Amino acid sequence: MSSGYKWFALIAKPQHEFRIQEGLAAIPEVEVFLPTYKNKRKWSDRVKILDTPLFSGYVFARFAYPEMRIPILRTVGVRSIVGFGNEPCALAEDEIESIRTLVNSPYAVQPWPFLKTGTRVRIQDGPLRGVEGIVLERKDEWKMVVSVEILQRSVAVVLDRSVLSRMG
Repeated sequence: MSSGYKWFALIAKPQHEFRIQEGLAAIPEVEVFLPTYKNKRKWSDRVKILDTPLFSGYVFARFAYPEMRIPILRTVGVRSIVGFGNEPCALAEDEIESIRTLVNSPYAVQPWPFLKTGTRVRIQDGPLRGVEGIVLERKDEWKMVVSVEILQRSVAVVLDRSVLSRMG
């Protein structure tokens, strides 16, 4: 594809990601990328492993903007192109390549809440279950700080991210 083509995130109508992928794949000037992961779904009578969109509600597409704007927006299931105001915002090529590398690797991937320094979290599992605090990130470890306001003191604990959940 030409260098004028850029990656954009498309906002999908609920559960239309695969339909969008099919529709965009039929347009020769568009490259579509829908990263998925294996998700175990349990019903009362059976368990099934389904391919589920890694970024629920979004599909990535590479195309020339503004030339392909109308065909993209006319694709069944597409609500809009992610952007600011009326201007779509192109994604960094290396971010898309990183996601591609992850989903094509032998490792299991799954969606993860976007946690950043300062996010209030609650420990969901283990001996510290129910404890609330604020996330600190240092190098490759996650630290959660719990403060005692009245004493104006804090303690920090290094935790696995899998036990943390974002609060409200």
